[in-house]
Amino acid sequence: MKDLRVVYMGTPDFSLKPLKALIENCNVVCVVTKTDAYVGRKKILTPSPVALLAKENNIPILKLKSVKKEYPEIIKYQPDIIITCAYGKIIPKELIDYPKYGCINIHASLLPKYRGSAPIQWALINGEEETGITLMYMDEFMDTGDMIAKKEYKIKEEDDVETLFQQLSEMGKDLLMANLEDIINGNVKRIKQNNDEASYAPMITREMEELDFNTNVKNVYNKIRAFSPYPLTKTTIKDEEIKIVKAHYSNEKSMVNKLYVTKNSLGIGCVDGIIYFDIIKPVGKNNMNIKNYLNGKSNLF
Repeated sequence: MKDLRVVYMGTPDFSLKPLKALIENCNVVCVVTKTDAYVGRKKILTPSPVALLAKENNIPILKLKSVKKEYPEIIKYQPDIIITCAYGKIIPKELIDYPKYGCINIHASLLPKYRGSAPIQWALINGEEETGITLMYMDEFMDTGDMIAKKEYKIKEEDDVETLFQQLSEMGKDLLMANLEDIINGNVKRIKQNNDEASYAPMITREMEELDFNTNVKNVYNKIRAFSPYPLTKTTIKDEEIKIVKAHYSNEKSMVNKLYVTKNSLGIGCVDGIIYFDIIKPVGKNNMNIKNYLNGKSNLF
């Protein structure tokens, strides 16, 4: 497959492992990614992880503001196949129809469940026991194309967004490379999605970061790990906002929204238990374990 002309479309760290495998095995003629973004407190204009990897390998990079309007720039590279992974934008039909082997997407859920931009986060928020990767042909809608293959992953109690990103990125790379030759040779069976079973995973917003303790403690725990390590959930304790990096819970009897504090622990009551914060991030400070945070917080006792 060394002569296979591939255009790869992706942006975040999640997209890196499949791209690395394609660089090693195919002719990646162009990488398409989002425009540079301002990152960190100092708002430094930074290329995407995919752009940085492409630059390291001397691969041409397109940073398109509108794929719908600028897709002819991609066609100039005459791809045999287009592969997308966490690119985050709808691909126009004119581009989907161009490559002779089609447009293939690596999606981080077991379709048709969790179509959309944040499938990993929503699988955690909703307390799913299983997620996975779907390899699929693209169409002009969001994650509705025919499926090629799936691979399941059992979600562990300790998993958060970061660990699932790593697991599913590796699985996405493996699933792509295991099926790529069959895709080229026309030996795959296209599997229609059952739209009646579809669910959606909309974008995570800043407004969703606030924790609500008027629910089951497992729901609070699931939301914390769905937002960790970024953008993090938050709550306010004694007029101080803190973000939650890591937590655990117990089902002991409690009162909703009551603060449970010792010298070594800090928790808040939920409907059926207490959520305990293990690592937090006060505003403007670095992450710290809860014991260090509580030192000098005599107003909490």
